[in-house]
Amino acid sequence: MKRIFSLFLLSGIATFTILNAQSLELKDITQGKYQAKRINSMLSSSDGESYYQPNDEHTMIIRYKYKTGLPTDTVFNIDKARQCPFKHFQGFIVSPDDKRLLIYTDAERIYRHSFKANYYYYDMRRNLVQKLTANKSKQMVPVFSHDGRMAAFVVDNNIWLAKFDYGSESQITTDGKYGNVINGATDWVYEEELSTTSLMDFSADNNLLAFVRFDETDVPEYSFQYYGNTTYPKLISFKYPKTGEVNSKVSCRVFDINEKTTREMNIPMKEIEYIPRIHFLPQGDELAIMTLNRKQNKFVMYFANARSTVSREVLRDESKYYINSELLKFITFFGNQFTYVSEKSGYSHLYLYDNTGVEIKQLTQGNYDVISLLAVDEQNKAIYIESADEGALYRSINKIDLKKGDIKKLSTQKGVNTAIFSNNGKYYVNYYTNAKTPVLITMHEASGKQLRVLEDNTILKNKLTSVPTIPAKEFITVKGHDGSELNAYIMKPADFNPSKKYPLIMIQYSGPDSQRVLDEYSVDWTDFATTQGFIVACVDGRGTGARGEKFRKCTYMNLGIIESDDQIAAAQYFSTLPYIDKDKIAIWGWSYGGYNVLMSMSRGNGIFKAGVAIAPVTDWRFYDTVYGERYMSTPQENASGYDAGSPIKLANQLQGNLLLIHGTADDNVHFQNTIDYTDALIKAGKQFDLFVFPDKDHSIRGAANRTYLYTKVINHLKNKM
Repeated sequence: MKRIFSLFLLSGIATFTILNAQSLELKDITQGKYQAKRINSMLSSSDGESYYQPNDEHTMIIRYKYKTGLPTDTVFNIDKARQCPFKHFQGFIVSPDDKRLLIYTDAERIYRHSFKANYYYYDMRRNLVQKLTANKSKQMVPVFSHDGRMAAFVVDNNIWLAKFDYGSESQITTDGKYGNVINGATDWVYEEELSTTSLMDFSADNNLLAFVRFDETDVPEYSFQYYGNTTYPKLISFKYPKTGEVNSKVSCRVFDINEKTTREMNIPMKEIEYIPRIHFLPQGDELAIMTLNRKQNKFVMYFANARSTVSREVLRDESKYYINSELLKFITFFGNQFTYVSEKSGYSHLYLYDNTGVEIKQLTQGNYDVISLLAVDEQNKAIYIESADEGALYRSINKIDLKKGDIKKLSTQKGVNTAIFSNNGKYYVNYYTNAKTPVLITMHEASGKQLRVLEDNTILKNKLTSVPTIPAKEFITVKGHDGSELNAYIMKPADFNPSKKYPLIMIQYSGPDSQRVLDEYSVDWTDFATTQGFIVACVDGRGTGARGEKFRKCTYMNLGIIESDDQIAAAQYFSTLPYIDKDKIAIWGWSYGGYNVLMSMSRGNGIFKAGVAIAPVTDWRFYDTVYGERYMSTPQENASGYDAGSPIKLANQLQGNLLLIHGTADDNVHFQNTIDYTDALIKAGKQFDLFVFPDKDHSIRGAANRTYLYTKVINHLKNKM
């Protein structure tokens, strides 16, 4: 009886599962039904023992212990704070002394990352809310002094200083003007390509404030219309330096708070085009000024005495290709030392230097890339990193013991691990995922010991079991144009029949140092495409990341050639598979991926029956200086490279049924790219389809917009293959 009951029970479960199976719907994907749940951001206390989080309603800020996860204090409560004029807040920062807050509301987005808002100052000891400034204009990028008694912030391109003990504020700069001079904040290209919206820092003794001044007067202005369902469209104009054009002139200055004087630091500006980072050393008056030349193949870090203005060169790194400016974020100063991630060995590895610029030792080595530096624990002589030491498809968390020199792996599961550490590297939150596992979020001690699970996404995992049509990713390798082994994955319909022939959609991004083939969870429109009878494949060609400097920088000065060669070679390989219809292969991409769609369809001799390019660059002369010149130099110096990699120049070679999509308010890859390419296709007599999203930017955000977009993409591929 027991055996019979078990079989009956299992049979019942199977029947229940079949009856409750759900179909995979595109609108469910775009609305986030299959998106893994995350946790609210944790803001570490200065000692690294506690963290701050808002409640779900954004009416309170609560302090918790990392070790226990238990709340220890409500540091701000709108209902109890004195003279609080707002009902909800959007975000906050905490002072280094953990006694003060800057809370903001009414945030107004500027570009991709930057925003201005109304900031309020809150002293936890007084339980009193006050406006940060008497200025009527909104504020940007506030930064606390180390003692928490002051904050510098930007209003209308000028820096102001608030002294909380005195309830006073003063204007530090007066020459700020839209379209001309920016103080403390950054211009468009720094924000987009150098990953910074603020360049201000206080000295260790809080007596000096360093900042970068941008003079963008001579930078050409780009304009586009914003229609907004009005009779007369609005004209949006901003300074945007395109390749070969004038950049902002930058200088580094220091304001002496007691003397009320400003000094310009003496660095050799003839050799310098960019100042992507500045940082006072942990002690004294020396300011680290990190610089790049225009070609971005020479990085020099200077230490400038903020009072005498005299500088000395501390570190120089040069490349026959370019310096990866993202790695500059991992320069960390502690004691009389600093870290630096260099690619001089052929892979990105971590090095330790003393403050004279002498290399102490190489901390990591091997045929793999260090992806990021996560934390430095000066007290316990430990550094924590994320690396691709298990292979390009994976990420692991590792601890470097500075005393012993050994490296210990902290992550325990193979897949993609990322981590966010508390100050001083005492605790960390680990985010783990693989292709079959939605993100698992866990709290750990620095030793790697797991303290608790913060989010296991059990609800999502159960939901996924009821949708049998979600395809699995099969990781494979394919040969590139030169015979290189390229990482790839393929997704087949749930009812895949190897005796049938299927149309193939190849998706890719292909940009320098990017990756799309990773062992991580996602459910996207491509999963839905498999339910519509398509096989989907993704190939990371040469030029992509986590495989060493030579592999990722081989496209230097010739963007678009090697990347399209590899997608074409991959398509030719897929066309030989018995279950792929060789006459029905399509290619899809967005941004750089859209650019490579056009290059691949123009150079592929008809291997692609159809393609979809969303927000593509169509000539690198239309893109910004920092990105375009990093990989291509200027059009004046590399005209042949620009011409060879221009879809506009290759318009008469386009083969296949193209769908071109762009948002008219794209401040990044301008709609101009699509307009000029459209003109070239018309002149070449090439038929194609064009769709425009009115007033949408580069991301074409919103569930309804994405549903509409991907429906159009899939219908195009169904009808044109």
